[in-house]
Amino acid sequence: MHKEAQFWDKIAEKYSKQPIADEVAYQKKLKITQSYFTPETEVLELGCGTGSTAIIHAPFVRHIRAVDVSPNMIEIAKGKADHEGIENITFEVAACDEINIPDASVDVVMGMSILHLLEDKEAVIAKVYRILKPGGVFVSSTVCLTGMMKLLKLIIPIGARFGKMPEVVKFFNSKELEKSLTDAGFDIDYQWQANKGMVLFIVAKKPG
Repeated sequence: MHKEAQFWDKIAEKYSKQPIADEVAYQKKLKITQSYFTPETEVLELGCGTGSTAIIHAPFVRHIRAVDVSPNMIEIAKGKADHEGIENITFEVAACDEINIPDASVDVVMGMSILHLLEDKEAVIAKVYRILKPGGVFVSSTVCLTGMMKLLKLIIPIGARFGKMPEVVKFFNSKELEKSLTDAGFDIDYQWQANKGMVLFIVAKKPG
């Protein structure tokens, strides 16, 4: 089992029942993402959690491969999809840095609330670039935590020790995240922050 899976397994049931923190912003992100879909779109979602976003997007695409490091999260996601009668999502347990997928095979990759939880986001971004088809897009929504870095660097190790927080939380600002994407070869096609908050929503496009 991946080292981070234990924490997410523990909170999976509670996580699945939590309301969306900002419903208006969430709906906007859904609509923007869907503007990049066609009925033939092949999607990969990294860190899909309990599957809510994948299930919403499923009617607009051909297929979604949705992965998460937590077996419990994936089981809940499968249950939701079965309940909704959704048949074009494949849920599987996998870490972002371990997933095996051919280069240039996917139209859209989604990574919602995941990049700041990766040990090496640059390696994952590079992998996303490789597996996207030319002209494909990487849609991400990421908490940029540098504004709270001093406080969180004290809190996170304590929280992780008691199983209340993930062990890996990375600190970077919005400009550093943009640079990680452009350094990998992406063009920034769209970006947005709700009320100048910490969450940066980006659609990064692979040229071609």
